[in-house]
Amino acid sequence: MLTKRIIPCLDIKDGRTVKGVNFVGLRDAGDPVELARRYSHEGADELVFLDITATKEKRKTLIELVTRIAREINIPFTVGGGIRTVDEIGDILKAGADKVSLNSAIVKNPQLITEASDRFGSQAIVAAVDAKRTGDSWEVFVKGGSEPTGIDALEWVEKVEALGAGEILLTSMDRDGTKSGFDIELLRQVNKRVSIPVIASGGAGQVDHCIEAVSAGNADAVLAASIFHFREIEISDLKKEMHLAKIPVRYPVV
Repeated sequence: MLTKRIIPCLDIKDGRTVKGVNFVGLRDAGDPVELARRYSHEGADELVFLDITATKEKRKTLIELVTRIAREINIPFTVGGGIRTVDEIGDILKAGADKVSLNSAIVKNPQLITEASDRFGSQAIVAAVDAKRTGDSWEVFVKGGSEPTGIDALEWVEKVEALGAGEILLTSMDRDGTKSGFDIELLRQVNKRVSIPVIASGGAGQVDHCIEAVSAGNADAVLAASIFHFREIEISDLKKEMHLAKIPVRYPVV
């Protein structure tokens, strides 16, 4: 079995790391460069940077900040937010990112996935899916969770895989920032439909939630923000507990 990954997430607004609940009520969580450096030293397997207002504000991702973070870390680095074209993807990768995360742009133009994966390789293209429960199904949202699309999330994940995405960053909008645990049913349903890796996002509040996302939800990686930013859970402690739960992780952390 492949090693499961622990991924801190930097949600960026106005050059600062922020965190909210259900995509609203943002509060400051610190300097993104300092946090990135800390996570790289503490044993994170990867880092995700999401410029959460770039699409809504119709501007590009903060390239200069991406460059500064990339210089400080030695782990794989995914960047998302406001990326609309293949050329912009190239600019982000040149700035030091290993992967790009795409959401609003690929809903508007699904062929961007194929064009980007053909040019840069599918391993560099992450389809971000912000999903919110509506009755018995989940709907895809875009523009930082502010705009419903009417697209069924389970049908959408199948489509992005077919178009060439190498990974899915799956965020439960209902659980985001609540610390009440991941949406295990959503994870299970998505993993039934795709064969590419799925990153669980939205709801991490304690160690058991992360273990459950992998063991019961079949997630390939667990992404979290506030529990790491505010040191509620240390990455090394989380990996130790996952190791004790017989989940393959990169442990001990060196």
